[in-house]
Amino acid sequence: MIYKVCAFYQFAAVPDYRELREPLRAFCADLSLKGSILLAEEGINGTVAGAGEAIDAFAHELTHGDMFSGRLNNLELKYSTAEAMPFGRLKVRLKKEIVTLGDVAADPTRQVGTYVDATEWNALIASPDTLVLDTRNAFEVAMGTFEGAVDPEIKSFGEFKDFAAERLDPAKHRRIAMFCTGGIRCEKASAHLLARGFAEVYHLKGGILKYLEQIPEAQSRWRGECFVFDERVALGHGLRERDKGHPRDE
Repeated sequence: MIYKVCAFYQFAAVPDYRELREPLRAFCADLSLKGSILLAEEGINGTVAGAGEAIDAFAHELTHGDMFSGRLNNLELKYSTAEAMPFGRLKVRLKKEIVTLGDVAADPTRQVGTYVDATEWNALIASPDTLVLDTRNAFEVAMGTFEGAVDPEIKSFGEFKDFAAERLDPAKHRRIAMFCTGGIRCEKASAHLLARGFAEVYHLKGGILKYLEQIPEAQSRWRGECFVFDERVALGHGLRERDKGHPRDE
């Protein structure tokens, strides 16, 4: 069996997120889905895997069903496949933030950077006046990144604001292009930089995964593998499964 994997997120007002945990868990369980879902007042974030028709039903419920009542009408969805079930169980957890930064001024529902489609990304990062910034953790960067990208050398995303305060300057870094695995960390990071007075902040829409899905390897400026937080460990161009030898971290 080939499993369908769905990575998704959206920043949206979900004040009743606590009440939604059990209905969402039960819905996923009925579909025999496994994976991890985070719910917070600021939105939803997760990755689940299962049979193709089950994943389709899950995505339809999030975007068009009664559970979220149309609040997830701009859900970022990315699909890939796995030869074996990439998750051991189903987890639906309540969190303060769906991606932890710890900056109340970084609110992606109010402002985010300019989205750049995968097809336009190469041209943007080739410009000499663009600072290309990898917002992921150091061990992820070590597995693969874009040519010329700056590694913030952080152990967790929560350290990004300290990196920005110490090493980024709105007067010096006039144009910043950032990227992450699926796009969610860049939503928070770009909101944080804009709140600090940076003028031009861009981020790769759909993240590295969308880029690897859409851009042919011959045209790619990506080097290495993209770490994913499941048993597949890493994906390459075309979202093909790659090396199994790297440790996982959640």
